[in-house]
Amino acid sequence: MYDLIVIGGGPAGLTATMYAIRKRLNVLLITKDMGGKTNYHLSLPWIADYQVIRGLEIVNKFRSELEYLDFARHMEAVEGVSKKDGSFIVTTKGGAGMEARSIIVATGARQVRMDVLGEKEFTMKGLCYSALSYAPLFIDKTTIVIGDEELAFRSASELATVAKHVYLVCENKKIPETALGKKMQKSKNVTILNGYQVIEVKGDVYARTLFLKGPDGKVSEYQADGMFVEKALTPNSQMVTDLVNLDERGRIIVDCANRTNLPGIFAAGDVTNSFAEQVLVAVGEGAKAALSAYDYLLPLL
Repeated sequence: MYDLIVIGGGPAGLTATMYAIRKRLNVLLITKDMGGKTNYHLSLPWIADYQVIRGLEIVNKFRSELEYLDFARHMEAVEGVSKKDGSFIVTTKGGAGMEARSIIVATGARQVRMDVLGEKEFTMKGLCYSALSYAPLFIDKTTIVIGDEELAFRSASELATVAKHVYLVCENKKIPETALGKKMQKSKNVTILNGYQVIEVKGDVYARTLFLKGPDGKVSEYQADGMFVEKALTPNSQMVTDLVNLDERGRIIVDCANRTNLPGIFAAGDVTNSFAEQVLVAVGEGAKAALSAYDYLLPLL
């Protein structure tokens, strides 16, 4: 039996695993890959790597150590988690079952994609899914935000503070009467395209042009320096749905110490209801979750 199993190999999971190893816990990281969202970063023609804060140095250091410590990792997707008396069973997709006294869920969240021509080709090449991460790079640039929920309005609002112009593409014709919705309607450098649908993304090395079908059925094209798909985030919390409390968006609810409502299960990173989907935030949350798990395990060791 393991003291701790960490599920997910992104920034939160890697950090939690390395903290657990340094606390001399018998820990196992189960993940289908290592690095999570740090494996992707937005490329732009006017930006050098050193101008972006990504936390890659920390994440890559932990990843390198775990690649060397093969006994501490199991490379496979997790199917589910079940409770067994005073412990937990983690079942993988291949049918393996691992037992542990405690669990940290750090499985992140999936971006909702547009599923249109050119999206896959230009992902992270002028087109990405996090204005929160990259908005400061678009000073005096023209940008496009795709989405009609609060996440899109927040992203457009942040971009509007630095960009020359922001186009907000909303399939839904009704603008929400929220503070951000009202702000977007009044902003002079924001154009809201109500009832427009994305047809295709085109470009050269980078995404340059977005083709949209308007309410009248006509197709028009818009040029931009950067495009942001801000539809929603879907947390990868399905393996613990029956064990812990989730919020209305399906995120695992944690307290300030990354504890769930079920003793022995902790969570960290984008799969939780913590603030801001950022690499450095996830690193800190992973460290907190590991320390909380250690406090929980200490009487049992």
